[in-house]
Amino acid sequence: MFPAKLPRDNYEGRIIDAMSATKPDIGAPADELPIVPTRREVRGACPMDCPDTCSWVVTVEDGRAVELKGNREHPHTRGALCVKLNRYLEHTRAPDRLLYPLRRVGRKGEGRFARISWDEALREISSRWRRVIARHGPQAIWPYYGTGTLGMLQGTAGAGRRLANALGTSRHLMTICMIAGAEGTGYVLGDNRVGMDPEGFAESKLILLWGANPLSTGHHLWKFIAAARKKGAHLVAIDPIRTRSAAQADEHLAPVPGTDAALALGLLHHVVSAGAEDREFVAERTLGWEAFRERIMGFPPDRVASITGIPKERIRALGERLASTRPTGIKVGIGMQRHGGGGAAIRAITSIPGVTGDWRYPGGGAAYATRGFFPADWSGLWRDDLRPPGTRSLNMNRLGEALLEIDDPPVEALLVYGSNPVASAPHQGKVRRGLEREDLFTVVVEHFPTDTVDYADVVLPATMQPEHADLHCAYGHLYLAWNEPAVEAPGECLPNSEIFRRLAASLGLTEPSLYDSDEEMARQALDVDHPHLVGVTLEKLKRDGWARLNLPRPFVPFAEGFPTPSGKLEFYSERAEADGLDPLPGYTPPNEAAGGAPSRYPLALIAPASHNFLNSIFANKPALREKQGPLRISLHPEDAAARDLRPGDTARVHNDRGAFHAEVEVTDATRPGVVASSKGYWPKLLGANANVNATVDERDADMGGGAVFHDNRVEVDKG
Repeated sequence: MFPAKLPRDNYEGRIIDAMSATKPDIGAPADELPIVPTRREVRGACPMDCPDTCSWVVTVEDGRAVELKGNREHPHTRGALCVKLNRYLEHTRAPDRLLYPLRRVGRKGEGRFARISWDEALREISSRWRRVIARHGPQAIWPYYGTGTLGMLQGTAGAGRRLANALGTSRHLMTICMIAGAEGTGYVLGDNRVGMDPEGFAESKLILLWGANPLSTGHHLWKFIAAARKKGAHLVAIDPIRTRSAAQADEHLAPVPGTDAALALGLLHHVVSAGAEDREFVAERTLGWEAFRERIMGFPPDRVASITGIPKERIRALGERLASTRPTGIKVGIGMQRHGGGGAAIRAITSIPGVTGDWRYPGGGAAYATRGFFPADWSGLWRDDLRPPGTRSLNMNRLGEALLEIDDPPVEALLVYGSNPVASAPHQGKVRRGLEREDLFTVVVEHFPTDTVDYADVVLPATMQPEHADLHCAYGHLYLAWNEPAVEAPGECLPNSEIFRRLAASLGLTEPSLYDSDEEMARQALDVDHPHLVGVTLEKLKRDGWARLNLPRPFVPFAEGFPTPSGKLEFYSERAEADGLDPLPGYTPPNEAAGGAPSRYPLALIAPASHNFLNSIFANKPALREKQGPLRISLHPEDAAARDLRPGDTARVHNDRGAFHAEVEVTDATRPGVVASSKGYWPKLLGANANVNATVDERDADMGGGAVFHDNRVEVDKG
């Protein structure tokens, strides 16, 4: 089961120096394995945190992956990958890829390591964890994971969660991405992650891209938008900046960040004032209309214009178009809910099709996520039943706070996988201070020497997608996928699932499910008696690579009722009221973005996804770093002139929490009062060793403990 011990390197230095000298090509077979002089195609799936979950095909020659392409047979992928993934095989062979277990030999943060064997790594981890448990109990261990892979086996739902539950560690709350909006959607529709089938946009007559930039963050949706526009559909982008997608739209509205709920209510004000609400739908299929109608009438155009910064004439014009155009489809972006009122914003937007009746039409409704339509046996996969009663939960957005301030018990051991929190978590300086603690034992499972790896005590090398099996559902379409391993892993890399099995064995844990194989876990996940899975088996997925859920095309959700307590779309939510929230959709102002911060920080900073990185993945890939260019900030000409900033200047962006440096771009693509940048850059590859998250606070959104990356005020000076 365990690999034979390999000779220890005598060299103790930087990872990139120690590990690159004898790195084999990915898929190069070991001496004892026969070379198969054949060409074959292996179906798989993209693992990235993207709504598209592309189906792909890996071509293998003589045991080496030589080509990666999108699967032409897949109705959503249609043969195309994105700019990030087109040269993914090259990324798996990168010279800085981690291939062997490592132990820290320098100070935390230096990134100096020596190679060790898997036996040594597992012994050290299990020994240190046992000591932590003896002092403070298992809740002093925090398994901190993210969406480095969305695989159901290798990612957040699989063997790692089982191990944490069986061991009794603190529970990790996945809150950094889309939880506030999911909670808001759930209060209206009854399920946190359901909405219209994105393929339905091909039938829409009016499309609102609300805080969404699919040309950079999920471009396969664009083909359905393009099909609708070919038939005359009108495309509107609502975003504080003119993104790639907004530049292609028929019109662009740029609200003050965090004011989207007010705009939604203002548009509905025009619909109701015109008598254009779908009275039959409202009467038969919604709950709480009269109370919500009264709320809507409190947001006339003058008030909404003063909140959002959008001229009232443009609000009226879009309201008129919304009132008169069926079906209207709304693509709701994830980034726009990362502020103090983010859950309320998504809740208000999701309510719009309930007033207009668009939920009844193909091409009508709102698309936030689709994952709720996948009926996997999540409880059987997660095994949360193994978790001891009373186990505490820790919010991943508050990593710095947990490492520096929590002491009952303190966090004394951290297991990081699928995440790079030094680059991605809020309040970067605070996170660094926490990770610098000498009494904190940190294990990082990774592919590359990230900023977080530099703070690790032990580093474990993980396989990448062509090298392991995984099962995938999507949050942007209705297809399952199976990823078949195409090649052998290089060096001593292991799948996450196998790493967790070996950790369980090293700890002496006897729970049988901790040792289930990948295929056994996949079968458990699919072993559900649900109409959506009729005809979907692991054998079919292995044969074809993908399968659509057993749903019609076009798929109109909620035709048989909403999964709410009432069975109706709920404008008035007793569940929200019980949770201490407004029972009606409304406008919750952001904490800072709309002007709530001290005047010495007059600019609202937002940092949406970059075109060439995916979160912080690929930010070390030279070709994509060159395409993305240096870390930049975009300022409106008025704001740049007021600060004597010119294109190409280096600026210092700062507030009380921290600072970063960036190159200045002056453009009217950014509305006045807003400074825009991009997330995902590795701090250590930047001159000042900090990215935008140095300025972001550890605060919660209004729902679900979500992150507030776009609720942030700063000042910008010449750097």
